[in-house]
Amino acid sequence: MLANGRGEADLPPGDSMALIWGVETKVGIIGVGAVGTACAMALLKRGTAREIVLVNRDKRRAMAVATDMRYGVAALSTLDIHEGSYTDLAGADLVMITAGVNEKGGGATDKNDPEGRLRLLDANASVYREIVPEIVRTAPDSVIMVVTDPPDPLADLTRQLAGHDRVFSAGTVIDAFRFRTHIAKRLGVNTDSVYAIVIGEHGTSEVLLWSSVRVGKLSFDEACAQAGESADLVRHGIEDDSRNANITIIEGNNASQYGIGNVGARLAQEVLGDEQVVLPVADSHDDYGLTLSLPSVLGRAGVSHSFVPEMSENEAAEFQHCIQQLKIAFQRIAVSNKN
Repeated sequence: MLANGRGEADLPPGDSMALIWGVETKVGIIGVGAVGTACAMALLKRGTAREIVLVNRDKRRAMAVATDMRYGVAALSTLDIHEGSYTDLAGADLVMITAGVNEKGGGATDKNDPEGRLRLLDANASVYREIVPEIVRTAPDSVIMVVTDPPDPLADLTRQLAGHDRVFSAGTVIDAFRFRTHIAKRLGVNTDSVYAIVIGEHGTSEVLLWSSVRVGKLSFDEACAQAGESADLVRHGIEDDSRNANITIIEGNNASQYGIGNVGARLAQEVLGDEQVVLPVADSHDDYGLTLSLPSVLGRAGVSHSFVPEMSENEAAEFQHCIQQLKIAFQRIAVSNKN
């Protein structure tokens, strides 16, 4: 169930969330590659927006994707997906940026590379310097969601370029879902029975908060003990699977797209519906001087406030390391942005 008590199963056949809310909602997606396409498809399946505009450097691709998807939702006449230019973003409530070099194209698929997704930063910062001013020019009141990797320093750059604070990144929501999924699979329970969160960077320095994991009402160690498992062995396997999930997917399917596509649509729903749900999206935090993921309240204006969870001593040290890594990353693109 969603935070407001509505589950997707409650929707009448052929209806849309946009109609239930009784408002005209419009979402723009910049970049129609694997992730942008997955986000658009997930938005359509949820019925999140009345209108979806696809903007892509290759306009023929945007037109083809929009046309193909229109055929699939022909029965839902209240939904409109179409290709467009930046001017067609006028009046958009939310703009999702998925454009840029992906992990495979940018050489960020080495599981032993400590830089991870940050290897894509310089190339994608250049893309964002072109895109963000165009969004602000035509949709100045929109909320901007950064999905492109690495999303956290790119969100800092986006905020700098946009000149407003209605910016957040998808953060570690997908990481937390992966974390939960691997715990549930290893212990043989439903994912709804698992609480687990990841904070910090959507990348190699992310912090998996093992100390707060709950399986039902049991701690992770208690759940493992009662299941006859070694907590240390299970923890090691899950840590590896969770941290390297994206690369494992890319090795088999060239792109990690469907999970983040559904996350993007879920976050769009929370924004457009002003759900005020708590999820580990990434927002700018004055205390740390950068964008990173913490449990945050997400609604119509983006993130309203965040919470700092309890951490073990080791987790707190990992979190400080994460902060330093992100600061170093943003400093290199912030300097080049002034040139």
